[in-house]
Amino acid sequence: MSSHSVSRFHTVRIASLAWPILIGQLSVIANSVVDTMMVSRFSVVDLGALAVGASIYISVFVGLNGVLQSLSPTIGQLYGAQKFKAIGAEAKQGVWLAVFLSCFGCLLLLFPQPLLWLAKASPELSEKTIHYLRMLAIALPASLCFVVYSALNNALARPKMVMAIHVTGLLLKIPLNALFIFGGLGLPAMGGPGCGLATAIIAWLAITTGWLILRHHAFYEFLGLFGTGFVKPQWQSLKELLRIGLPIGLGFFIEVTSFTFIAIFVARLGETVVASHQIVANFSTLLYMIPLSIASATGALTAQAIGAQDHPLAKRVAFSGVRFAVLVSASIGVLVWFARFSIVRAYTPDDPVINMAVPLFIFIALYQSFDAMQVVVSYILRAYKVVLFPTLMYALALWCIGLGGGITLGLNPFDLNVPKLLTGAGGFWFSNSISLVILACGMVWYLRRIQKAAVRAEEHTTERTD
Repeated sequence: MSSHSVSRFHTVRIASLAWPILIGQLSVIANSVVDTMMVSRFSVVDLGALAVGASIYISVFVGLNGVLQSLSPTIGQLYGAQKFKAIGAEAKQGVWLAVFLSCFGCLLLLFPQPLLWLAKASPELSEKTIHYLRMLAIALPASLCFVVYSALNNALARPKMVMAIHVTGLLLKIPLNALFIFGGLGLPAMGGPGCGLATAIIAWLAITTGWLILRHHAFYEFLGLFGTGFVKPQWQSLKELLRIGLPIGLGFFIEVTSFTFIAIFVARLGETVVASHQIVANFSTLLYMIPLSIASATGALTAQAIGAQDHPLAKRVAFSGVRFAVLVSASIGVLVWFARFSIVRAYTPDDPVINMAVPLFIFIALYQSFDAMQVVVSYILRAYKVVLFPTLMYALALWCIGLGGGITLGLNPFDLNVPKLLTGAGGFWFSNSISLVILACGMVWYLRRIQKAAVRAEEHTTERTD
């Protein structure tokens, strides 16, 4: 088989795994869109409580979710090595880790008063936010346990059932939101906290469905998930998961907070600037789901190859994933640039906001390939269980260069002679683009080192065996 045919074969494998992951991720994002649209029709106070509460919940969930992502490379490598019973054992320890993380997360959600004090929220807004977060505290244990189910299936290259559960949850969200937000069937109107209750119900239905599938589907029997009796926490296993997961969780936190702080600083520049920034940020988040899904699929297949001790195959899969993501994202960047006016007008009819948002789309168009490259390479490095260097790169690039450069150009505290395009929100987006270029180059350089070291280690092991 020619090298071109081999690359195309791996690209098709990656694409077949990536599209269900993408649909599942878009379904999760759509939940927050549905919440915002429906609560906005109830009251302004409830919408404000939703915004504050959702920002707190996302910060908590994203970090804890990142810690649990250590399961994907661990299970992927075990699957490649055909250590199937060990996969079941790791999944059970993943559930214990999700339970322990839930205890910590629920404390933050049940007692958010210090965070609300920092936000200087009004008493009415604070009360609504507290009720909303308490509903989400009910959802958190189920949501984190579902991360374990999702990580298991993605690592085994079976993401379609996860997608189906996410899509079903989205379809249930609309009627449950309507019932709990506006009241009905004898239930009072709850406003914003009502969509939190709907989220909790769907989260528990999702994890129950996942458990039933694992329990009764014949495919999972070889993992030995059931019939082994009660399994206690294995601290050595949990320690290894945390060793990998904590840097990943910190990396997720850095990504989220870098954009959060950009929004906070841009808010100083006026409502029109904030609105234009929000449009660009929201659209870029949707686009990011595409390379993210490719990254997840590439990481899963790479981990399986590493577990099988086939490092040349791991390298070929990784290359195919990076090339596929870059080509797709570059094409999207071109389309975004030519469709930028239509995209912004779909968000808002306000001419001042349109005039300010449209020029910012040049940054989205230009950095797509580098953003795709860095996220795919970061998942490939996780497949090798290399997590510290990517986290340090995220901190350097996104916080120091992206955020620091954005403050220097966008807010211009040093009275520099900055071109108009790079002032205001443009300064933040330019700096963010530069940070992604540096991040992508640094990730690729380090991945090449890791791959060469893995091949040398395999050759050394082969020589010793001979």
